[in-house]
This record gives sequence, C-alpha cells and structure tokens, in this order.
Amino acid sequence: MLPKRLLCAAALCLCFTGTGVLAQTAAPAEAPMATPSMAPSPEPADEPGMEASAPEAPALPAAQPPMTPPTPAAQAPAPMPAAAAPTPPAAPMTGPVRNIVLVHGAFVDGSSWNGVVAKLQQKGYHVSSVQNPLTSLADDVAATRRVLARQDGPTMLVGHSWGGVVITEAGANAPNVAGLVYIAAIAPDLHESTQDLMKRAQPMPAAQATIPDASGFLWLDRTKYHADFAADVPENLTRVLATAQVPIAAKAFSETVSHVAWREKPSWYVLTTKDRAVSPDVEKFMADRMGAKIVPMASSHLAPVSHAGAIADVIDRAARELSRQQ
Repeated sequence: MLPKRLLCAAALCLCFTGTGVLAQTAAPAEAPMATPSMAPSPEPADEPGMEASAPEAPALPAAQPPMTPPTPAAQAPAPMPAAAAPTPPAAPMTGPVRNIVLVHGAFVDGSSWNGVVAKLQQKGYHVSSVQNPLTSLADDVAATRRVLARQDGPTMLVGHSWGGVVITEAGANAPNVAGLVYIAAIAPDLHESTQDLMKRAQPMPAAQATIPDASGFLWLDRTKYHADFAADVPENLTRVLATAQVPIAAKAFSETVSHVAWREKPSWYVLTTKDRAVSPDVEKFMADRMGAKIVPMASSHLAPVSHAGAIADVIDRAARELSRQQ
C-alpha cells in the first residue's frame, strides 16, 4: 500500500504547484485595473540632465485655440464722458408756424408792436414781444433767447430796425426758429456791425438827430422824432413815443455779430421806401445779400406803428409759406 500512497501524494503536490503557476501568469492581465492609489513609477526628473516639474495639466483639444481670461464686465472700457462727446446739432422743428416773436429797435420799446400784436392775435397766432434793454447786443440777444425758449413749436422771429441785428445773432442755431422777417432792419453779416452798414450811404437825418448823454447812451431828439423817425404816424402818438423812448448804448452800434441766422433760415424783408433813419439803398443791399423775399412798403422807419396791419399781413404770409413747406 505504501507505493500507492506515495503516488497520490505526488499527484496532489503537482496540482497545488499548477495552481500557483496559473495565478502568477494571470496577474499581468489584471494590471490595467490598478487604482490611482498605486505607487507611481520613478519620475524621469531623477535622471541626469532632466528638470523636475509638476504634473502636466490635461492638454486642450487640438482644434481649440488657447483660452484667454475673459475681460470682467467691470473692466470694460468706460463710455466717453458726455462733455467730451461731440454734440449733434439740434434738428429743426416741424409743423405749422403758430408762434411769433417780435423784437423792437432803438428809441422805442415793446409797445411799438401793439398794433401788430393785435392783428396777429386775431389771425390766431401766439405772439410774444421782447423787451430789449438796449444796453448791449449781448444783453438784447439774451432777452430774446429767453423769450424764444418759452415757445412751444416752430416760431417766426421778427426784428425791426436795431432788432434786425438782434435776431441775426439770436436766431442762429435756434431749432425752433423757422424763419426771419426783417422790417426796415439792420441785417449784418459775420463780424459786421451796424456802423459798418450805415457807412454804405450818406448819414441819414435820424442819425444826425441823436443826442449822446454822459452815460454813453443815445437819445433821439424829441423835436425831430416825428419828422425823421415816424413821419406817417399821427403827431399826437409820436409825442407819446418820443416821451417813452428807450435810449440805446452807443457802443451797441459798433458791436459785431458772431452768428448769422439769415444764412441758415429763410428770410423776408420789408423795405421802407420813405425811411429817414436807415437808407432804403442800404436796406436793398442787405435784403439782396441775404436772398430775402423783399416786400416794398411806402412807409417811414416806424412801419410797425404806421402800417401795423400791413406788417402783420407780411408776417402771416411768411408763416403760412413756411407751414406749407413742412
């Protein structure tokens, strides 16, 4: 029996030995299942001539360009300050012309428009009469602009005599001024003064009747007010006007304009053919130069008083023409 037991024992040993060999040969096939906790293999940095470095970050896909940090919203370029940005010119107003602003001249005040105001109001217009201080061109322009700022909608700006200089300056760059009407008025060009224009003719009688005072203001001689300024106005009325006259600063006649409204606005000109204050020839020169529509009128210089109805009609026709063009 002994030899048989020895053979069995030998067979069992061979079986155990085969199992261990099979286990060792199967181990390499399980290597890909190793977890990150496994010990890393020696780094190439330990080799001579190599530098140690941190583990590399995952590479971006080949088609994707390198990313740059997005600019935070707070770091976006700030908008240009309002003061530095160019201001676009104001667009002109549109619609019918229903506002009329009247600007008087020297040696009268706003009441010289009373007859014209009444006629225009009867026609349905909103009318305003500026009270010029007559202390300087800048002061009169400022007074006119205050009244213009109160107008709601397109406006016709009207100037008589010295008031023409005022509307030439005040009406420029004014989007609510649709057009201009000059009545026996001074209409200077850029950097031109009243004196510059009056020199184009012989001195007129009214100019020779002015009297300067110690404060630098000019008054019109009361005794010559009717003949040289308002010959077709009843004398009883001219006596009142002469008494209430507003003097003008002498320096105003030498002040020049820095803006010219008639170069950008349609204009009308009432040329007074019997004028003894502003030469009709000079009036014709100014009206032609500005390309105004000329309306001759056989009147003295104070046409707003002597021909109030006719002056109101001219203003009305001009406003209607501009309204049709809107």
